[in-house]
Amino acid sequence: MSELASRPPAPVSDVPALVPEQARATERDTSPRVGPGLVLTGRYRLRARVGADLAVGAEFWRAEDTVLRRDVAITLLRMLAPERGAVGGDADPTGASRASEMIVRALRSGSFEHPGCARLLDVLSPGASGLPDDVLGAAVTEWVSGRSLAEVVAEGLLKPLAAARAVVPLAAAAEAAHRHGFVLGCDHPQRIRITPEGRARFCFALPRPELSPADDVRGLGAVLFTLLTSRWPLSGADAARAGLPSADRTAGGALEAPSTVRPGVPVELDAVATGTLGPDTAPGHIHTAAAVGRLLGTAVAEDDRIALFPPEHDGVPSSPGDVWQDRGRNTPAPDPTRRRKLLIGLAALAVAVLVVLGYLAVQLTSLLSNPAEPTIVVENTDAGAPPADEPAPPPPPPETEQTGGRAQVASVEVVDDVGDQDNADQVTRVIDGDPATAWGTFTYEQQFPALKPGVGIMASFASAVQLSEITITSPSPGTRVQVRAAPTAGSGVDQTQLITAAVLDVGETAIELDGSQPVQHVLLWVTELGGGDGAYSSEIGEIEFSRAGG
Repeated sequence: MSELASRPPAPVSDVPALVPEQARATERDTSPRVGPGLVLTGRYRLRARVGADLAVGAEFWRAEDTVLRRDVAITLLRMLAPERGAVGGDADPTGASRASEMIVRALRSGSFEHPGCARLLDVLSPGASGLPDDVLGAAVTEWVSGRSLAEVVAEGLLKPLAAARAVVPLAAAAEAAHRHGFVLGCDHPQRIRITPEGRARFCFALPRPELSPADDVRGLGAVLFTLLTSRWPLSGADAARAGLPSADRTAGGALEAPSTVRPGVPVELDAVATGTLGPDTAPGHIHTAAAVGRLLGTAVAEDDRIALFPPEHDGVPSSPGDVWQDRGRNTPAPDPTRRRKLLIGLAALAVAVLVVLGYLAVQLTSLLSNPAEPTIVVENTDAGAPPADEPAPPPPPPETEQTGGRAQVASVEVVDDVGDQDNADQVTRVIDGDPATAWGTFTYEQQFPALKPGVGIMASFASAVQLSEITITSPSPGTRVQVRAAPTAGSGVDQTQLITAAVLDVGETAIELDGSQPVQHVLLWVTELGGGDGAYSSEIGEIEFSRAGG
């Protein structure tokens, strides 16, 4: 069953249809602006926009469910620009009626579940409390971990059979949806994500209301075509928005087959791609998602069978490079010349080995039988040598560990038990030697620990270091930090041990660590942010670690 988490789904007849007069409320100053950090209905915090379907004013966002502390995928239906909808006398210039229809369809599909499709968790109806005025509704689904189509093909082409395996679960999801009277909408490249296991999965809900099962079939062929060729064969605008090149076409406008773009694509996959993307009246056209799944499944099963068992004999003799060889295949007669050369080489090697062994024997005999030099006996008269009954003291540590000075940091990373990873790509700025370049947290509407317990920076050294002081340069006064010793670089805050705590001033703040034990991993854990009035954040420009001694 689907999980409509924030409220039970309203009956279909209760979903209000928006009118243009209601849509014009975007001009009100009280409406929040859609962007990262916005919280919808007091629960879903938008984090990053990952795509859009401008044909219906849909935006795809990665968000956080602040109640259940998990990532979710949200499809927002935004109000269309009035000048865009007014062309041709459109009776629905803002898209409000269309959005209401899409929300109604989402509510009707609430019980549909399939492994090839992200589970629907919640539907935010038009006019719901906590939605901005220019948002006409939203659907919340599970977040599909992995990568987008563009990210997958950017790393290089997949093997043809790996591409076929990726599309099989998506085809099964489309087939199940069509049996229940629904359409997925997998004809848009940014609605599909590839899991870490290499499987295509539908992620973002609310497809265009005019779509039919035939559009899903074309979408399945388009996903397969893209994984085989790195080119999107449907809408050129969608391809450009997703960061994919458009597929090439012939002079007559026909789509080029994948094997033309990429030689070596099996004929079965060629037939599936061209059969789904070609005209409905073309020979070999594929009309259903079930047919796509069956053809791809057959190709994958045949590849698995050949990998485990020898192929059936087709009357053609096996070549010397084949994995499976014919039992009766005639082997060529040995070459006498080649055999004679091999024997000569082995004989030369044997002579070389005997020469080396003879030399080693002479040297060993000379060493053992030469009494010319008497054995030197050194008495234990050195005052600095330890007595015979006492163990020798351990060697002193390297000079860099004995003397004072700045300790060199090997690596830094952001530690966040919630998983937001505040500006993780900027954290190396705290050890670049330039206080003008800084790492900063996100800006939060509430002070820690209302939204999460804190965020920190894990600094790691090449080996354990005895520290005497930490100097933090920051423009964020009032920021409270804890200095903690961590057993590993990947430790969470609950696995660390508190050393000391401090409040940062403007500029440099020196934190004394007298009496602390040697550590290899130090966590600077921010428990309270600077700022105020609904805009809490902190920045750190530089962190310097001073060794003890010297």
